[in-house]
Amino acid sequence: MALTSDTEGTADPKALKIVAKSIYRELVDGGFGDQEVIALAGELLALVTTGVRARREEPGSTS
Repeated sequence: MALTSDTEGTADPKALKIVAKSIYRELVDGGFGDQEVIALAGELLALVTTGVRARREEPGSTS
């Protein structure tokens, strides 16, 4: 799934909110409870953190 962006690496905030709400509704409709949704959000953040750290440690990284 691609989100539209006006500049490279910056997704439209409205699009992000719509996608988040859609994912949340799908999870709730699928039987996930509040604690499970929170746990999923934590796992997603952990994956993002791991990815950011890995990119920072790449040779030639400027950050």
